[in-house]
Amino acid sequence: MNRSLSDKLGACLGSPVVKGAAAAGGDINQAFVAQLADGRKVFVKTQARALPGLFPCEARGLEWLAAARALRVPEVLHASDADAQGPACLVLELIESARPSSRHDEQLGEGLAALHRAGADGFGLDHDNYLATLPQHNRQRARWSELYAEQRIAPQVERAAASGELSTAVRRRLERLIARLPELVGPDEPPARLHGDLWGGNAIRDEQGAPVLIDPAVYGGHREVDLAMMRLFGGFSERVFAAYQAAHPLAPGHAERVPLYQLYPLLVHVNLFGGSYVSGVERCIAHWV
Repeated sequence: MNRSLSDKLGACLGSPVVKGAAAAGGDINQAFVAQLADGRKVFVKTQARALPGLFPCEARGLEWLAAARALRVPEVLHASDADAQGPACLVLELIESARPSSRHDEQLGEGLAALHRAGADGFGLDHDNYLATLPQHNRQRARWSELYAEQRIAPQVERAAASGELSTAVRRRLERLIARLPELVGPDEPPARLHGDLWGGNAIRDEQGAPVLIDPAVYGGHREVDLAMMRLFGGFSERVFAAYQAAHPLAPGHAERVPLYQLYPLLVHVNLFGGSYVSGVERCIAHWV
């Protein structure tokens, strides 16, 4: 941890940093556990070239999830862009992980159902945010199919095509799929309060082995989005999905819609990590076009 960050943390948290140790924090950010002179330990994320609003948006997302009182999320202690005090950073309460409790999977499924039922003011959000380092636009739409088409799939297709990662043929198939989304997205449902990036690494455990959600990309959307993402890269047992289904049954045809809702994160991966994910995109759209 450099001196600039250490000094900023001390000023913002009201207690000097006496020790900072590197911690696991993903591929994008640097992460540290900082011990303060007053005895507290906090988790810190920073990034030398953080995009404007990156950490403040994440903080707002965590607070929005916490307001549902459904699953634990880390308490936000500070979030800021780079400024005169020091680099961009996000400071959270430190979660000391333990082995999963005997009911961990059921708690996660039931808690996610409660989070989704907490709902949102509409399809979208009152501010834009990020999914990883890609802008995620959240201007509210009257219908879910409109938001999913205009602010999820289409922008990622355009970005991937412009970078040369998508062939003309695949792009045209995706454009045909976008045109069909109103008939494909499933029965009308009220907007759910989504985590937005719920892969296995973003669901950790606390000191009692209970589930904790981190690193969200929140918005109001279709609840099947979170569930499809959970199935994309694994890491969640069938007990989680069974507990969710018992608490908040899904609409008919949900299993067939899983590839549709995996399409957005796969396109994001194409844009973040390259063409190796295009085959996954093609597998998803093969169901419909």
